[in-house]
Amino acid sequence: MPLVAVALGCVRCTVCSVSLCGHAVTVVEGGTVSTLHDRLRANLGRVRDRIASACAAAGRSPESVRLVAVTKYAQWSWVEELIGLGVTDLGESRPQQLERRAPLSAGRVTWHLIGHLQRNKVRKVLPLARWIHSVDSARLLDRIELIAAELQVRPRVLLEVNVSGEASKDGLSPSELLENADRWRAVRHADLCGLMTMAPLVARSSEARPYFDRLVQLRDRLREMWDDPAALPELSMGMSNDFDAAIAAGATCVRIGRALFEGLEEVDGGT
Repeated sequence: MPLVAVALGCVRCTVCSVSLCGHAVTVVEGGTVSTLHDRLRANLGRVRDRIASACAAAGRSPESVRLVAVTKYAQWSWVEELIGLGVTDLGESRPQQLERRAPLSAGRVTWHLIGHLQRNKVRKVLPLARWIHSVDSARLLDRIELIAAELQVRPRVLLEVNVSGEASKDGLSPSELLENADRWRAVRHADLCGLMTMAPLVARSSEARPYFDRLVQLRDRLREMWDDPAALPELSMGMSNDFDAAIAAGATCVRIGRALFEGLEEVDGGT
């Protein structure tokens, strides 16, 4: 049977599409062989290039933007490969998934909880996540402060703001954010370091820009109210389809999932 060599001691049948050594490989047009590692490295390279280009256009350094790889739909083998490629910040949307995965990373990465957090999950999440991007009420912040003091941890928290007003999205309304300015300022057992938002799904990245600009305006308004021009330095905004516009607006943290993991099912058998 015809074989294509993919690595020393690693071959694949081009007739029945079976990897004879168990490695995830695929043969694409022109006979080029791609592995999970190769595909993921290429995806990561494209994302980093986009970050660098957006930063250059905005007169910023790429180091000013933190890449958080969102692993919600990723297989753990993919995540391990990504860690091996140098990604140090991982984001999970679900506390239950964070509980399962954080121990597997063995302290190699910083975990971010980017999805909705119920107050009854705070005690389990705080020892695992260094960052919580989704604080959407004063009651949740009160709970985080209480448990953080008990556990003697100091999480970095961001207030989630629903700048689009979409009913399907969590987050404080802009008016709620500003009306509770004194409460946010009174945080003592966590580092309130910024704001987070999600723009509506748009056809072009540039169409999301007004929503990101709105978050910046709200951050600047809080700075004025607190008479603190250095407050809330972190802006978590921008995902795979719109992070270029988010960086142009001033994002310091982008949350990327699809652009990193697209096409991996083809080389990993969908497992």
